[in-house]
Amino acid sequence: MHAATTDLPVKINALGAHVRHQGEFGTAFGTLAAEHLVLAAGVDVAPLLAGLDDGLCFAPHWGYVATGRVVVTYGDGSTETCTAGQVVHWPAGHTVRVEEDAEIVMFSPAAEHNAVMNHMLEVMATIPA
Repeated sequence: MHAATTDLPVKINALGAHVRHQGEFGTAFGTLAAEHLVLAAGVDVAPLLAGLDDGLCFAPHWGYVATGRVVVTYGDGSTETCTAGQVVHWPAGHTVRVEEDAEIVMFSPAAEHNAVMNHMLEVMATIPA
């Protein structure tokens, strides 16, 4: 199975984040989604995770940072900086802040990450335009 990142359906396009998400893109311990994220410097998903358990993303991710720099913060308070050219695994229980415009390709459990993104969309809908 293969797809151009530009062919993945747009899930989020707001607040400096352009996220494409294709559910059912293979299986590995459940159905995976393929995702392509283009994120502007300054994007911080933490406020959009408010209301979830511990205010953290509960989906794990595996991927590749094509460009940019992001800081991942975990539930225990530890952080790691991920930069262009690195493959990454972000276990469940994290949030992400973008320090330098970033492009990331990720694979995530489809149901779990779709639920997180739907929650984020609900929170964004309450933000005045």
